[in-house]
Amino acid sequence: MQPNIGKLVGFGIIILVLVIAAAQGTYVVEPGYRGVQVTLGKVSPEFKPEGFGTKAPFVTHIVKVPVRQITRELPAECYSSDLQQVSTNLRVLYRIPEKSVVQIFKEYAGDPFDSLIAPRIHEALKEVTALLSAEQIVKRREEVKVKTLAAAREKTGDILHVEDIVLENITLTKELEAAIESKMVQEQEAAKARFTQQKAQIEADTAIIRAKGEAEAIRIRAEAIRDNPGLIQLQIVEKWDGRSPLVIGGGTGGESSGANILLPIGLPNNATPAKR
Repeated sequence: MQPNIGKLVGFGIIILVLVIAAAQGTYVVEPGYRGVQVTLGKVSPEFKPEGFGTKAPFVTHIVKVPVRQITRELPAECYSSDLQQVSTNLRVLYRIPEKSVVQIFKEYAGDPFDSLIAPRIHEALKEVTALLSAEQIVKRREEVKVKTLAAAREKTGDILHVEDIVLENITLTKELEAAIESKMVQEQEAAKARFTQQKAQIEADTAIIRAKGEAEAIRIRAEAIRDNPGLIQLQIVEKWDGRSPLVIGGGTGGESSGANILLPIGLPNNATPAKR
């Protein structure tokens, strides 16, 4: 029994070693990653694509480097052209291209953010904000973002891709914020005053134009009446409603001999003319 037990133990150990060797001789690279093969400290010049593969057991291991887009937060401080301190939080979106996977692993241990991206973005941001006042940085944050992104891409080169930079907020000193807010209020009030002045000027110009038009119309009518005396009678006839009064004198004498009597020309429907 003893020899049989020894054989079984030895057989089990061999199977265990084979399983471990098989496990050590294979690898899987998940989607969104590329593998860097390291054999006894030596890095292979070609990356391993995603999927299943084999390698030398025990002496070779695969380091996975992400090639999908990565988002990292980056606090930053800089100074404006008027020497005001400006603090901001950046959100950096970057991606490692396949061609740079091995180089990034060799030079930056597979994570280039702290040693490559962050310093260059800090440098780019300081260069951009140094040309603007603190007030301009607040008002033109999109311009600051675009210029910082362009400068960062130029500084990092093609080794990786800085996809985008988002300025989440910009913080100034309380005194500076109060001064900028006061200035903005004054600018709004000045703009409102200019609008009111322009509105009054437009109304005055409109009144002058209207008055000139009315004066011109009166002049034209006066000239028409002067050149055509019968025009007034024509206008009276056009406006007559067909029921003009009849004026009958009250006597043959002077004005004091009797009162004038007004009688309508038309007769009522139920009235008959008087017989003579």
